[in-house]
Amino acid sequence: MRSFEAPGIKLYQLPKQLKIFLAAFVFLLSSAVATGLIFLYQTTSYQPEKAVEHYNGSPQNPADEFEIPEKYEKPIGELLITTHNHLFGFSFIFLALGGIFWFNSTLTGFWKGFFMIEPLFSTLFTFGGIWLVRFVHPSFIYLTVLSSSLIYISFLVMVSVIFYDLLIRKEPLQ
Repeated sequence: MRSFEAPGIKLYQLPKQLKIFLAAFVFLLSSAVATGLIFLYQTTSYQPEKAVEHYNGSPQNPADEFEIPEKYEKPIGELLITTHNHLFGFSFIFLALGGIFWFNSTLTGFWKGFFMIEPLFSTLFTFGGIWLVRFVHPSFIYLTVLSSSLIYISFLVMVSVIFYDLLIRKEPLQ
């Protein structure tokens, strides 16, 4: 048996009720992730410089010492709770999604393993990158952008394959 191959059970072979249950769960999980992406757009407009400002605060002109900045630097406590919540949340999201994805029969071998493991590493790089942006250098935002993009690409691939196997596929690929 090759690595990353589930013996026996395949998503497309499951009973109809279980397929519907899993599809509904993956849909709800996808809705939660989409809500997070909407929030990210709301706070950064998906622009690296706005993301840097979100964590480092608005640039201050020394001549405007009495002007109130639009955004303040994120305090360590807020970064800790954000990191803590996201590491836990993403861990469980990808545990559940990867557990379901394991039983797909569409994407196998190296790519199955890659998409199961990659978002776990990218989660560490994404939230580590936020700390580096805040305390080392703003250029680390590109590490955060790259790693978070990989997270969502992996999520989209896994969800698409799961929906295909659960809702469309009827027979094994020849």
